[in-house]
Amino acid sequence: MVTFDGRAPGTAPHVWDEPLAALAAWPLPREGRTVLVAAHPDDETLTAGGLLAELAAVGRPADVVVVTDGSGSHPGSPTLDPTTLARRRVDEVRAAVEILSPASAVTLLGHVDGTLREVRERVTGDLRTLLTAGAPVRTLVTTWRGDGHRDHRVLAEVCAALADELGCTLVEAPLWLWHWATPDHPAVPWDDLRVLPLSDHAVLLKQRAVAAHETQVQPLSEHPADAPVLHPRFLRTFDRDVEPFVVHRAAAHGDGTVERASLPATYFDATYARHADPWGFTDRPYEARKRALTLAALPDARYARALEVGCSIGVLTAELATRCDALTGTDVTDAALERARERLLDAPHVDLVRGALGGTGDDALPGGPFDLVVLSEVGYYLSRADLTRALPDLLTRLAGGGTLLACHWRHPVADYPLSGDAVHRALARAAQDAGLAHLVEHRETDLLLDVWSHDPRSVAERTGLR
Repeated sequence: MVTFDGRAPGTAPHVWDEPLAALAAWPLPREGRTVLVAAHPDDETLTAGGLLAELAAVGRPADVVVVTDGSGSHPGSPTLDPTTLARRRVDEVRAAVEILSPASAVTLLGHVDGTLREVRERVTGDLRTLLTAGAPVRTLVTTWRGDGHRDHRVLAEVCAALADELGCTLVEAPLWLWHWATPDHPAVPWDDLRVLPLSDHAVLLKQRAVAAHETQVQPLSEHPADAPVLHPRFLRTFDRDVEPFVVHRAAAHGDGTVERASLPATYFDATYARHADPWGFTDRPYEARKRALTLAALPDARYARALEVGCSIGVLTAELATRCDALTGTDVTDAALERARERLLDAPHVDLVRGALGGTGDDALPGGPFDLVVLSEVGYYLSRADLTRALPDLLTRLAGGGTLLACHWRHPVADYPLSGDAVHRALARAAQDAGLAHLVEHRETDLLLDVWSHDPRSVAERTGLR
């Protein structure tokens, strides 16, 4: 866990000069709409003030969204109560953005400073509304999830999911990293860092905009609680002629940024080589509960023919088998299939074969029609583009009255191209396009479970209760 005192001087700014100068340049976004989402008032200037100024200079002003009210920056202040401080910080944001990019729209959501984890769903809804209104967003810039500040992490996770949903480039801007880390710290994301070169004019405007955040850079009084939040030495960090950003990589776009690629079969081969049960299917109470939820959500007592995509070592497969006359389980890894076959030796109606969501050739999924398709913890292994292509093909395998059940983990996993939420949004769009009815929606902190079907009847209607 990273801990730091923001009022302390932090790492000397000059130690970053040489390693940052060696980074590749990130070209200024010149296509589509750019939106900068800051966790707190002043984050927009400190992390991306130069970006705002450069976009304004080429006639492509970015939209600016500030999520919290900044009221927590001076706890115990005898000069400004949180309400008055929040009003001051609103004025400071507007003044700073007016300096950097006068034509930028500024939206202040006003969530209480320090509470983004508690209001995560509300923040997600607020941002989705803003990002889907108007022209499509091509570049979404936000705080960096590794900054060591909880609000920064939560907002970055929210924006990552929304970027997946909207199909835009996600760019994260470190702020506190430069304070608590040094260039050799293992947390510094050197492989993903790029720098935006800034003109002398942009550097000057950024300096003026930083000064506009008076409550953060000047003492409010002589009382210790009213000391500047940002130490003068730390502030020199933001006088650079480059701005560093974490640009997520995989398949390249024309602007030099990249999208996370689908995980290859070798990733899973290596995973099973290290662990017989990599995800703890056999011994974690969470997994047992999730299987119980999955079986309880099925709208029919029994299915003639079913398909489980990504069966792994066959733990869920064994329980699904009790509800199916014939069940086909697929996986892309031979080691997993062998362990599943050992588990299901006494289930001759279960066929375990190689196959993957979106697979082709030897890895293509079996043909249908299936009365039930189960997609559990699989979708986020694909890139957004690959998942978008794979889902309509998967749904063609459903029989006329067939049902699709999907269940996915919601927390971020560094290796996965997509979040569970992004997967279920993509599934909802594909299911709607295919004319499926949404029968079950189960949402909790850890997982999402949804059921769609060509048969719109509820369980009560299917069983004659109404």
